[in-house]
Amino acid sequence: MGLLDFLKPRTQPKRGPREDLPEEVKRVVKVLENVEDPETGLNIVEEGLLYGLTVENERVEVFLLMARSTPECHACQMLAINVQRKILEDIVKILRTEGFNSVKVYNELGLLLAEG
Repeated sequence: MGLLDFLKPRTQPKRGPREDLPEEVKRVVKVLENVEDPETGLNIVEEGLLYGLTVENERVEVFLLMARSTPECHACQMLAINVQRKILEDIVKILRTEGFNSVKVYNELGLLLAEG
């Protein structure tokens, strides 16, 4: 890397599911693109919150990166908790609507956040 390489424009990575994923996983990723973060207006896939999926028949497990960036601000914590709750409710609702009988959502530590 040269000294001024940081000034060169970067190519943007391709958005959407990777090509090598099983079709059922691609389908779930596409569905989750309809779940919006109410704070930023971006969908959770674009925002990078989704980092793992397990899909088996009518059962899906979603793994999210839900780190809080403002641990000392109590008002910010309440806002973050409400935003997280809305995202979790929307994930469970949309996947149940798509025909999944069992939906579990975990955080980056593997703790169950929501179930439906």
